[in-house]
Amino acid sequence: MTATGLWQDIGAGENIFTKFLRLVFLLAAVVVFYFLAVLPLTWPQQAVCGLLTLLLSMALARTSDSYLITLTLIMMSMFCTFRYGYWRITMTVRYFQDPATHGGALDAFFVLTLVLAESYAFVILFLGYFQTIWPLRRAPVALPDNPDEWPHVDVLIPTYNEPLDVVRYTALGALNMDWPADKMHVYILDDGRRKEFEQFAFEAGLGYKIRSDNKHAKAGNINTALKSMTAPYVAIFDCDHVPTRSFLQMTMGWFLRDQKLAMLQTPHHFYSPDPFERNLGQFRIIPNEGELFYGIVQDGNDFWNASFFCGSCAVLRRTALDEIGGIAVETVTEDAHTSLRMQMKGWGTAYINIPQAAGLATERLSAHVGQRIRWARGMIQILRTDNPLFAPGLKFPQRLCYFNAMCHFMYAVPRLIFLSAPLIYLILSHTNVPGYWAAILAYAMPHLVLSNVTNSRIQGEHRHSFWNEVYETVLSPYILLPTMMALINPKLGKFNVTAKGGVVKRTFFDTKIAQPFLILLVFNIAGLVIAIPRFLWWDRDRPGTVIMNVIWCVFNIVILGVCTAVAREMKQLRTTVRISIVTPVMVKLPDGRLIAGETTDMSSGGTCIKFNESVEAGALMPVRLVFPLPSGEILAVWSISIFFRINN
Repeated sequence: MTATGLWQDIGAGENIFTKFLRLVFLLAAVVVFYFLAVLPLTWPQQAVCGLLTLLLSMALARTSDSYLITLTLIMMSMFCTFRYGYWRITMTVRYFQDPATHGGALDAFFVLTLVLAESYAFVILFLGYFQTIWPLRRAPVALPDNPDEWPHVDVLIPTYNEPLDVVRYTALGALNMDWPADKMHVYILDDGRRKEFEQFAFEAGLGYKIRSDNKHAKAGNINTALKSMTAPYVAIFDCDHVPTRSFLQMTMGWFLRDQKLAMLQTPHHFYSPDPFERNLGQFRIIPNEGELFYGIVQDGNDFWNASFFCGSCAVLRRTALDEIGGIAVETVTEDAHTSLRMQMKGWGTAYINIPQAAGLATERLSAHVGQRIRWARGMIQILRTDNPLFAPGLKFPQRLCYFNAMCHFMYAVPRLIFLSAPLIYLILSHTNVPGYWAAILAYAMPHLVLSNVTNSRIQGEHRHSFWNEVYETVLSPYILLPTMMALINPKLGKFNVTAKGGVVKRTFFDTKIAQPFLILLVFNIAGLVIAIPRFLWWDRDRPGTVIMNVIWCVFNIVILGVCTAVAREMKQLRTTVRISIVTPVMVKLPDGRLIAGETTDMSSGGTCIKFNESVEAGALMPVRLVFPLPSGEILAVWSISIFFRINN
């Protein structure tokens, strides 16, 4: 035997021995975890145990930002949640076994309903920890030095009923990406078949594609166009997502390195406020509603090779698309379904968390809700048609990541149960959480606090716990029926295009969209009112139970109050979104004078300028703007005459 062969055998032996030790350690850890989690304690003992656990976790959280501490907090949170869940189930079983405490069929229904809602929350919590346990933070890969080695790319911009003013800048932005002109082919896919779009494409030097019908909506539009294209890669942008010049250079390197990479996604970055940010005046203060997915979840998916295609700001390999028959058309979330089918065939996906395009958020809450209804229905349709738990070709982590993404949209029922749970006792005088109030608090509090602390640490600035409650509450009444119907029949429902680039002519309260929140708000306020005589007279022997339900009710009222406030649509008269840009500018007046100033914001439709000196002029006058170049040597002149109001 050679020395090399000897060391290979020793290495193999060590490898087997190391794997065996890891397995033994893992089994021992599971046994200890289970033993401690099911250890019976009296409620005072559990209160002390829970308090010590919380103090220890808070101390650990403050000591360091290291990922080892984060993993420790995840384990502690899972332990407290599992312990609370085990206690809840055992108490529920005892409740049904003891005829003295059993309150009848209605009580049994309320108790089981809440247990099932909590069980769903526990499963989603654990899956979320798994999904985001190690965000990959993938970096771009450099392209070959010789541009002749760069591949051809077809750039597709599907559109249906969006205005040309929205599509124009996306098309021009795509046309100006840094890529050899003879290897980049930009097309507008116009399912609206509009003459002005065809004229614009001709004038701008863009490709223009139409078809005779609108079958399968966006997916059908793309698939039809692909039949006449031959480039090995396809970049897709929604018609309101304007790409940066560096988009292809930031993404294409990975395809050249990894021949099994089918899709690379970049974030959807929004430069306009969504309805939550705009209607509550919180733009750039609270995270955008989609920030959690693009800031944390997709990076976590990337670690498990389970990144999703999100329909825009992505590049796909044509051979992988052809192998699965093109963009999936069976569901209304054709993007995620397409990436799932690619991975079922053994292809990989990737995510680079560097915004390379900027788009418009929905202007009105009703449009935002409609968009999320489509997403929720589509993900449940995928669950029914290609359930990732049983789909062939997927690895176990991929199954869990996709399954969590789909089951997440089933939160409507649990969320509505939590919003009405305290009313079961306060208004109806029925039981839904059997057990002594102090014991419930001792077991539940460590779970609630630690899960919030841990998630806040993982999610950071991408999602605040309070706003997570608001986002899900707003959508819950509206995604309830679509998701349930999709579970029954995945073929129900149709693709709806989300309107972008509109205006809100006046401030008004959208009573229709706020109706579910108002109803729940009234019931929770009624629960608070009824709690007064219940505490003073009816249930004087159970003050703790009343107080706990009152606290729960107050929390629900705060959440519902914010949800109701979001339905107050604020006036928005500008069709183009102003971006905060501070840059020097010279204003040339009609008499030839140059006035120095600087911009405070700017858009394609106007700008706000702060002058360095007072200006005597009419309220409305034509001017020219002169922008100094960064070099300071020459001036770039905005030669288009514009009208704007001058405020000294």
